[in-house]
Amino acid sequence: MSAGLPDFRLGSVLATSFTGTLSERHGDAVERIPTPQRLVDWLAVYGLAVDSCTPAQLELARELRESIHAAATAAALQEALPGSAVQVINDRSVQGRAAAVLTPEGERRWRLSSASRVEDALGVIAADAISIIAGERDGKLALCASPTCLAAFFDTSQSRTRKWCDMNTCGNRQKKARFHARQAAR
Repeated sequence: MSAGLPDFRLGSVLATSFTGTLSERHGDAVERIPTPQRLVDWLAVYGLAVDSCTPAQLELARELRESIHAAATAAALQEALPGSAVQVINDRSVQGRAAAVLTPEGERRWRLSSASRVEDALGVIAADAISIIAGERDGKLALCASPTCLAAFFDTSQSRTRKWCDMNTCGNRQKKARFHARQAAR
């Protein structure tokens, strides 16, 4: 954690990890990318390094984040996707100019058209969201069982019955609450 800012909640799925940069949406919301530099830091963690970010680019990122959250939530609930969210996701995907490249280790990395193009990084995130929401990847969109979170996450567990977006935060908090409730009842 840098300078009193909340830690990033890292996951293995780019798009839903990006929506996790705003957590506890139905409680005391925690903004994990409050400044343009924090967005630069988050993108670097996911291999989408950019040199800088303007306040306007941060707003584009937040708009994409909220659009992915809205569309993923609708998909998890098997409801119609919000048209405005779909439009934002599509616009960011089309506006990005990134290419997938193969490393000598056999891993995929993203090469942005310019190290300073946040829009390219957002295009990669939008494309990832499209593949998940469209059902192209092996897994299932679900919503966190924590009443203060309700984050959309991509469940790739074998049984597809995961309850929490993150076992170390929401899951642990819910298990502690149940434990304390049992202790109080005794």
